[in-house]
Amino acid sequence: MNSVWWRQITGVIGLEWKKTFLSRRGWWVYLLALAPVGLSLMHTLISMRFAFRGHHPVFRDTQFFAVEFETYFLHLGIFFGCMGIFSNLFRGEMLEKTLHYYFLTPMRREFLVIGKYLAGLIVALVLFVPSAAASFWLMGRHQGAAWSEFLQHGAGLGQMGSYMLVTALACIGYGAVFLVAGLFIRNPMIPAAVVMVWENLNPFLPSLLKKISVIFYLKSLCPVQVDVPPPLSVFVTETDPVAAWIAVPGLLVVAMMVLAYAAVSARRAEISYGE
Repeated sequence: MNSVWWRQITGVIGLEWKKTFLSRRGWWVYLLALAPVGLSLMHTLISMRFAFRGHHPVFRDTQFFAVEFETYFLHLGIFFGCMGIFSNLFRGEMLEKTLHYYFLTPMRREFLVIGKYLAGLIVALVLFVPSAAASFWLMGRHQGAAWSEFLQHGAGLGQMGSYMLVTALACIGYGAVFLVAGLFIRNPMIPAAVVMVWENLNPFLPSLLKKISVIFYLKSLCPVQVDVPPPLSVFVTETDPVAAWIAVPGLLVVAMMVLAYAAVSARRAEISYGE
């Protein structure tokens, strides 16, 4: 990639990340990122307030966070946050009737797609990775010295790092999916509904079909596994989790393939503001 192409990509990134951060339509994405921090803080404050009723061990807080992370971060927060960020990168320009300004510049559309994706990824990472770290730290803060010991000399920092990695990979994977959705589909809620149903059915699918989803690989990387509660647990099909050395490169390769498809398809994209 020569210097001109790189300057074009960085120029798009510089424009787009500011617009995405300041977008009036994306205010609810901030709430999605802040909500789990509030939940963990509430857990700590309530535990400190009613400490006289008995303490629970440190590992119980890690289980609480594992449930919060899988239920909220993976199934709701990051999923819909990426939908709001990435689907609007092109669809927002269509609604504001400004996309043609980009198309009229002497820039290859592949680099426009890459620049927009990287700008959206920066916003998603800045919002959700610190949110995961802060939520984990606050979840056991009421344990005092025991939680500090767990973080500094136990498995705490390792678990926090794993959750941050999973959060980043989720932003990368879902971001690529919703960028394509925003580029080709007028209503992003339609592909979001389809993907969400598929991802939520993952525990109940046959082993082969489980592997055709993002959530399966993300859950394999989580340091604490969360079981499906009864009576739904009887419908779960047992599948061995994927090793990290397969899951991480696999998710990155899939995201790059989806992004490459979007970049190539953007060459033939036509603007129709009347849709």
